Amino acid sequence: MTPPTPDHPPRPHGERTLRQAHPVPGGALASPVESVRQLLRGLVDYAGLFPPAKLGMAEAVAAFARHRRSAQAWGLSRFICPVSRLDEWSEAASPWLSALPDSPDAPPPEPWCLSVLIDGPLDASLSAIERFNAGHHAGNGHRHALSAVVDTVEVKVQNTQTVELALERLPEELYPFFEVPAEADYRGFAACLAGQGAGAKLRTGGIVPEAFPSCQRLAEFMQVMHAAEVPFKATAGLHHPVRGEHTLTYEPDAPRATMHGFVNVFVGAAMLHAGVVGGPGLVELLQETDPAAFVFGPEWAAWRSLRVSVEQIAQARENFAICFGSCSYDEPVNELAVMARS
Repeated sequence: MTPPTPDHPPRPHGERTLRQAHPVPGGALASPVESVRQLLRGLVDYAGLFPPAKLGMAEAVAAFARHRRSAQAWGLSRFICPVSRLDEWSEAASPWLSALPDSPDAPPPEPWCLSVLIDGPLDASLSAIERFNAGHHAGNGHRHALSAVVDTVEVKVQNTQTVELALERLPEELYPFFEVPAEADYRGFAACLAGQGAGAKLRTGGIVPEAFPSCQRLAEFMQVMHAAEVPFKATAGLHHPVRGEHTLTYEPDAPRATMHGFVNVFVGAAMLHAGVVGGPGLVELLQETDPAAFVFGPEWAAWRSLRVSVEQIAQARENFAICFGSCSYDEPVNELAVMARS
């Protein structure tokens, strides 16, 4: 299997990869530490339409446009949108999409990349995606330039048979992530996805305490997918760098719960991928609540006595721990910058 990596176009079924989605090369996080850059690069899929933010379409698109133009844009990946709202997205995004270059010899504009949630029948959803991509072709002499493109789909499934049927019908230009049920036997899904040019998706939280999987369950998911060489993305509940108790929504009377930290998850994934940690050690890392236990150096990141190099972080991000969906972009990026400076 060739797993999803930045900087490569989609490949045929079984060898699908993801195009680079972060729009601004370079840029500067508040902390220049290279290990932070490698950890955060293209890490966040923006899910502003979803709880707890639950922005309107115009507001979410405007926020995404602002993030794309910020100095922190290189940590941004895709805009997450239900397939049923693609027409609404097009209308809201029209004023924001990059203007086409005047000359056909000028570099093509970097497209806005979308990851689409399949929220209806698969065939109808694929037709809607095809129409969307055709309608957003940039033209103007740039036959392969797009002003916006859906290149990733996310499919919620209940069993491996659904995965197999979907893989047979998905076109080669779409990279799928399949959201596995919380109570699933992960081994069956890993076996189904292995070698298929597809990834697994795990829900890591929500707006109620019951939505958060245990650290043991999260570690099991990561280890099973890693053993099968199946890339993964996480969604929900990863607003903060390090595991801790937080409010679950922005309401004054919001419930509180212990939330997973995205640094725990993705440093843990990098260490798992590099063979630095596994089993009980991975569970302990995911349970870590002390920000001081994580240290970022110019050439490495550490958790307590264990280290991974920036090269190992980059390899894990390319091949295994792809991204996470978050309804906020400022919150995780800014909190990590503060943590890295301390």
